[in-house]
Amino acid sequence: MELRFLGGAREVGRSAILVNDALLLDFGMLTANPPQFPVETPTPEAVVVSHGHLDHVGAVPALLSGDARPPIHWTPPTYELTLTLAQDTLNLHGGTMQCPFTETDVQRVTQVSQTHGYRETFEAAGHEVTFYNAGHIPGSAHVLVDDGETRLLYTGDFHVDDHRGDAAETTSPRGQRLVSGTTARPDADVVLCESTYSDVEHDDRAVVEERFAESVQTTLWEGGTVVVPAFAIGRTQELMLVCDAHDIPCYVDGMGKRVTEMLRQYPDFVRDADAFRRAISHARFVTGRNGQRKRITDQKAAIITTSGMLSGGPAMTYIPEIRANPMNKIAMTGYQVEGTPGRDLLETGSAEIDGRRMPISARVEQYDFSAHADRDGILGFLASYRDDEVLINHGDRCEAFAEELRSDGFDATAPERGDTVSVSPHSAS
Repeated sequence: MELRFLGGAREVGRSAILVNDALLLDFGMLTANPPQFPVETPTPEAVVVSHGHLDHVGAVPALLSGDARPPIHWTPPTYELTLTLAQDTLNLHGGTMQCPFTETDVQRVTQVSQTHGYRETFEAAGHEVTFYNAGHIPGSAHVLVDDGETRLLYTGDFHVDDHRGDAAETTSPRGQRLVSGTTARPDADVVLCESTYSDVEHDDRAVVEERFAESVQTTLWEGGTVVVPAFAIGRTQELMLVCDAHDIPCYVDGMGKRVTEMLRQYPDFVRDADAFRRAISHARFVTGRNGQRKRITDQKAAIITTSGMLSGGPAMTYIPEIRANPMNKIAMTGYQVEGTPGRDLLETGSAEIDGRRMPISARVEQYDFSAHADRDGILGFLASYRDDEVLINHGDRCEAFAEELRSDGFDATAPERGDTVSVSPHSAS
């Protein structure tokens, strides 16, 4: 089996791996200014997508801009999320060099889409492919690819439940409330593994949640408002579930509203469909009409809104409204990329919002609600594949992590972007 790394190798973003020059795994974009795309736009016979985040699906419609119409295989939520993200990209960048596809290309996606559930084997470009729950966001999948000689397990992005401590100590879960952590360990000859948090140990998830809930409740009791910047896909819904579980009044705004409405259609892809329905009923969805957003900032409530890094969205309205009052709070809930307003806020206490540098008197806190496995989670997952070849990608320190694995007896390497790597069942030493 031959693997060509067109993106996502030794970097986080624009994941794209071409298998046997025929089957493309993911085709994402790297969110930057300007956005960056895979180093090549191939003409695969078929495409398989692991999950619906921009760095894995952001450029998929561009594969349909010529004469080629390869079938695209994914789970139902991933298909829907891809269309939502593509439309958002068109709204932001359509008609510019920052968008590699057109409205017509997005329409073509609907014509070639083929959806599959977990553990349903299907054929794609002469390969047998099976999806397994990856525990990252609804619909996220590990992808097992069998070409008749070699079985490749592409992890995509994944999360495992936390088994530290005594579960009886708290009502909070040992992982995300939205989706169950992955337990799938299918037989494979080669594992292509993400390594986003390979040098990080996440705090116990239940402790993070309790700390967040207590902080928000304290601010509300004191008469303040809490703005909770959150990614639209996964994080917004997770925080809705947290707010419902802790009886925190909350509003939801931005793209997360649309994503939430879509995910209600797929109860089989969330951990607890009843809890998800309750969280939706508990939350109040913002329409944005008639000055509603400015009125909401006077409410004693949590406002869950995009963007997660303060680079756009309704957060641009809420932050200026609440920034001057030290009784208010901004609770950051995701990783803040260097150079984003969210990162600036954490480091300097001020941020550029809509072109203006604003000092922030409201209290600013950060919580690790990551949907990725940490170092212990990755190592626990790879323990099942100690005798197989391991390729490390999707991380800022892939080479260092591969070296650490080698020192522990693994046959591990970290391909570079542009590399072609041959793998087989007998390549492990």
